[in-house]
Amino acid sequence: MKLEIDGWKSRIRFSASHIVPTSEKCERLHGHDYAVHAKVKGEPDSTGMIMDFTILKRALREVVEELDHRVLLPAKSPHMKIEEGESIRVTVGEKSYSLPPEDVRILDMVATSAEHIAQYILRRLTEVIDLPANVRKVKIGVDEGPGQGAWASMNCKPA
Repeated sequence: MKLEIDGWKSRIRFSASHIVPTSEKCERLHGHDYAVHAKVKGEPDSTGMIMDFTILKRALREVVEELDHRVLLPAKSPHMKIEEGESIRVTVGEKSYSLPPEDVRILDMVATSAEHIAQYILRRLTEVIDLPANVRKVKIGVDEGPGQGAWASMNCKPA
C-alpha cells in the first residue's frame, strides 16, 4: 500500500534562491516557489495505517522551514567558491555575491538542483522522525514550480 502527500495542496512549500553554474539560464541567482511531496510505501500496522499523515507532514514542514526564504548554496560545488565570515562571500565565475549569514543555507551537496534538494530533504526527514517499522520505501519529490520537479527515494530496512 502507499500513502501520498501533495506539497502544493498540503502547503508544504518553501521559497528559496539558488545558482546552478552548469546551466546557462540558471547560472544567475534566481528563485523558486518549491513544493515538497512524499510517497510512503508499506503495510498497514495494527491501527490500519502505514503511518500518521500528521506526523509526516509536521516533519516535512520542519525540514522545509530550514530552507524557506534562504539562498541555498552547495558546499561541495567545484564551480563555486564559498567563504564564510561576517558575510558569506560567493564567487561563481566572474561574479561574486556578499550575503548575510542568516539569509544563507550552505548545504552538503554538489549542486542545489531539484534532484539534490530532494535527496537532502529525504535525508533530513529520516533525521527528524523515526519511520515506523512497517514502512518499506520513502520517496520525496521537490517541484521548482507546478509540473517540474525531481524525486529521491530510499528503501527502509525491515524491522
